[in-house]
Amino acid sequence: MDDGHRTPSRKGRFVDALKAVGWAFCGVRKGRSHEHDMRQLNPVHVILVGALLAAVFIVVLVMVARFAAG
Repeated sequence: MDDGHRTPSRKGRFVDALKAVGWAFCGVRKGRSHEHDMRQLNPVHVILVGALLAAVFIVVLVMVARFAAG
């Protein structure tokens, strides 16, 4: 049941996803880099890295708040 349309294989490495999400998390992305990442990165890697960085950010905020209050 192949209709002739194939989705491109995304072979981005986990480290590439970490770099892309890290820069995006800081709000520093160029349009050209964004387009390249959309073609290359594995969406599962991007989701995992995003969740990981969000958790790290929350832990750091909690630690800073405890230090400031204590």
